[in-house]
Amino acid sequence: MSIFKKKITGGLEGEANSASAPKVRVLTLGQRVRAYFFAGILVIAPISITLYLAWLFIGFVDSRVTPLLPIKYNPETYLPFALPGLGLVILVFSLITIGALAAGFMGRLWTRFSERMLTRMPVIRNVYSAVKQILETVLADHSKAFREAVMVEYPRRGIWAIAFITGRTEGEIQNLTEEECINIFIPTTPNPTSGFLLFVPKKDLIPLSMKVDEAIKMVISGGIITPPDHRPLNQQEIPLASAHTYEDVDILREKDREPVLVTKGLRPGDGIDT
Repeated sequence: MSIFKKKITGGLEGEANSASAPKVRVLTLGQRVRAYFFAGILVIAPISITLYLAWLFIGFVDSRVTPLLPIKYNPETYLPFALPGLGLVILVFSLITIGALAAGFMGRLWTRFSERMLTRMPVIRNVYSAVKQILETVLADHSKAFREAVMVEYPRRGIWAIAFITGRTEGEIQNLTEEECINIFIPTTPNPTSGFLLFVPKKDLIPLSMKVDEAIKMVISGGIITPPDHRPLNQQEIPLASAHTYEDVDILREKDREPVLVTKGLRPGDGIDT
């Protein structure tokens, strides 16, 4: 009798285990082919697009620089085939040479003379000074332009956007504002070269742990590519912002540039049946 009970108990336990075990989904032939096809696209597409863009850039530089070489100094004159990248190599070598010459005494003298000539031209001096200032700011070793990604509430409270710090606000704009402001650039999706320049109080910015290139990838992909949180685990559990902070108050009016805040639902006329 006990043996019979053990058999029944064992059979019931086996049925329970088989029922609770997850069922393995078997893919059909068509589903496997489709999965392999998209896997091949994910492997080949990034490499192909990168090589294609690099080839276009090298071809563009070669088409502009290589024809400037004299025929007798052009290696392609004596070879039965073209040399891709020859113009790019010449361009890089020329820039290095110009930089080395400009660092010397004669180079600094020539640079000072050419700058004086350009600054005396009515229209060209504005373009030259603006381009020079931008390049000096971006390419300087101590520059922090586009080296930090932040989160800012834009275009209204409760909605957040990724921005990049371009510098500290100075001059007239900073003198007109009471708080310490920061220059930020908010890029658009999927073209990050266009965007908006904002002067935001420093206390309203939330620094991000993600790198600048990770933030740019997130902007270009429209949020499809989301970088991981690089902060420690104990910091990831602490929220730093909330959209509900400003939902219980509303601006009634502004008088002498001072907003008067009231609780929502207590505006004059609220709650009166019409």
